[in-house]
Amino acid sequence: MTSESPSARGPAAPLHVLGALALELKGDAAVQRSALARQDAGALSEKIARDLAGFAADTAALDLVTVGAHYDPVELLRPGWPLHRELDELAARAPRERGAEQAGRVIAFGAHDDQLPGALTPSPDFAGGPLRLVPFALSGSPELVARVGETLESSLLERGMAGADTALAAQAAFGLKVEHARYLTVHDLAAMMALQYDHAGLGPLWPLLETALLQPEGEQWLDALPEPLVHYADGEARIALFSPAAWHARYAPEAPCDTAECRDKLNRRYQHFEARLRQIAAVLGAHGVPVTFVHCDGDYRPGDL
Repeated sequence: MTSESPSARGPAAPLHVLGALALELKGDAAVQRSALARQDAGALSEKIARDLAGFAADTAALDLVTVGAHYDPVELLRPGWPLHRELDELAARAPRERGAEQAGRVIAFGAHDDQLPGALTPSPDFAGGPLRLVPFALSGSPELVARVGETLESSLLERGMAGADTALAAQAAFGLKVEHARYLTVHDLAAMMALQYDHAGLGPLWPLLETALLQPEGEQWLDALPEPLVHYADGEARIALFSPAAWHARYAPEAPCDTAECRDKLNRRYQHFEARLRQIAAVLGAHGVPVTFVHCDGDYRPGDL
């Protein structure tokens, strides 16, 4: 993906290509390290730079910024791309050698005394997943970044396998078992997550989440029975909380509720609905989308959200 620099201002703002080295792990093998020391992070970043130049030669003239750490997809797929933005802001402080204005730099952040700089520490709440991501950003002149971005967007998903030595280096450095290692743009990653969420029964939520990611100032509804009612606008997701009576009126108006058996059945459906509501709120929260619950009773109208 190419995007305006999160820290730049004005029409001349440089662009970025945002992506990641995706490590698909083997089975339940243990992961020894979530972050690398500076020297190891630098060694891995050089291999990443070489691999990317193999897909688009012009990447060698761009700045590559990465970190010796791996993250869950939800830590990258957040409105405003905060993890990539943190890399950008830290890299902006890195000195450029005199006379090297036209040369691309490779900037890799690693841990010092087991601490990563800034807000780069992976969250332990999302550790243990089968797909781990080492983020990177490419930056430089708008024209060059646009050209490289177009090439990577059109090629990585189909032929973006990492070099064998890159996969082995990541495996040894992090102390994990790699099944596959490949490069993805954040658009590729979003498309992959959309499929995974669909398979997990969360497909109805994806258009709203995609709006939050790609058009954070936009608006989107999840308004499809029997799903909870969610309205994304102004950078937050507002989720309707229905009392049992209000839920009955919206979700089960055909049920007479005139026998004990019917009431028990409706009560189980309502409990399932509440569990689904909590699941959706948790997924949105994991992606960094603020969630507000709104009580909707009586003469509720969609505009109340």
